[in-house]
Amino acid sequence: MNPRIQPKLSTKRPYGASSKPGPGCPGPLQFLAALGVDKFLSLRPTHNYREEATTVCPRLCRGSQEGRSMASEGGLSTMEPDGGAGGAALASPALPTTRVADPAELPFVTDSGERRGDMLYRRFGRTDEMISAIGMGGFHLGKSAVTDKEAVRLVHEGVDRGITFIDNCWDYNQGRSELRVGVALDQGGYRDKVFLMSKMDGRSKAEAARQIDTSLQRMRTDRIDLVQHHEILRYDDPDRIFAEGGAMEAFVEAKQAGKLRYIGFTGHKDPRIHLQMLAVAAERGFHFDAVQMPLNVMDAHFRSFAHLVLPYLVEHGIAVLGMKTFADGVLLKSEAPIQPLEYLHYCLNLPTSVVITGIQDQRDLDQAFEATRTFRPMDKAKIAELLARSRPHALEGKYELFKTSATFDGTAKNPQWLGEDVEAVAKLAPVME
Repeated sequence: MNPRIQPKLSTKRPYGASSKPGPGCPGPLQFLAALGVDKFLSLRPTHNYREEATTVCPRLCRGSQEGRSMASEGGLSTMEPDGGAGGAALASPALPTTRVADPAELPFVTDSGERRGDMLYRRFGRTDEMISAIGMGGFHLGKSAVTDKEAVRLVHEGVDRGITFIDNCWDYNQGRSELRVGVALDQGGYRDKVFLMSKMDGRSKAEAARQIDTSLQRMRTDRIDLVQHHEILRYDDPDRIFAEGGAMEAFVEAKQAGKLRYIGFTGHKDPRIHLQMLAVAAERGFHFDAVQMPLNVMDAHFRSFAHLVLPYLVEHGIAVLGMKTFADGVLLKSEAPIQPLEYLHYCLNLPTSVVITGIQDQRDLDQAFEATRTFRPMDKAKIAELLARSRPHALEGKYELFKTSATFDGTAKNPQWLGEDVEAVAKLAPVME
């Protein structure tokens, strides 16, 4: 048995977080409070999050004296209520910001992980399972430019050289991605050598259950190690998933039946929607095993998942799955003075369990192993220098099309993948003409 190694994190805690979950650790509700969304403070009436935020993290509480001072320094106005002198000062609602003062102020690893050959292995969240630090993206394996034979070969060579994490999704390439991976894993005992993941679009119990069974059949397996709710892009997605008759019921029943082992979610649109998903889950007492999100050298400057979501996941032992390292090559079109290996090294420097990257040819496969072979943890100064090079290209999200356009939004273009509304909604909803 190989020793299980948890990548060590920097002792510097972002956002004033403590070294363990608890009152000192801003949860998703407190992050949302910092963004000026007061209604989330009332989600859990048994716990006074406003009082806690004021006591522990005054910088996150707009109503605190320090919060008002910061607002004033930052050019935000404060309002005095009607009623003359002596009235309590009322801070104006803080608008969400797409920028951070110090993009390099991030959690990062000080231990790259367990090295075996050219591959690194890291712990999957709070479990004892070790997975490869680079994961093979399923979307690219199903592209029409890749033949069935080549896709199978890439999977086999990748696993033989040390990749254990295989990504996929029910909707990738009309099912071709899952079918090709199924063929590859059905040969030579490869299924038992990998940690298999797939994602489901269904928001209702019935649709999610149907998609899970379809994915199992396509990939020729009786269980999927990790199944995730796919494309959490809309603020109503968490409500639909956790509703009575929602997709989470199908996931939990599938786990109880042995069809899946862990549950997570993924999305690429806005970190505040990720926080909404985490907040709704917390309200219902559900703890995700994994969360997948864009992490790349441009994300740190614009609507940053690394700044807003990553610290919470680390503190709560939720496996971090990085994606959109190159955004299917779009980030490289910026011509930022950054080498492809640096894109991957940046993501590996964050406390990710795995960085999922598209592999559709030998060059991509070799590059993935070169990234882990040459990776060494970088300190804040090195990260700051790297992010300084990406900054001019990143400030408006021009190349992060998954955030600023519908280009990557499969479920928006194909709403039928989400399934019908649950019964309770259907009964209440008016006829829309």
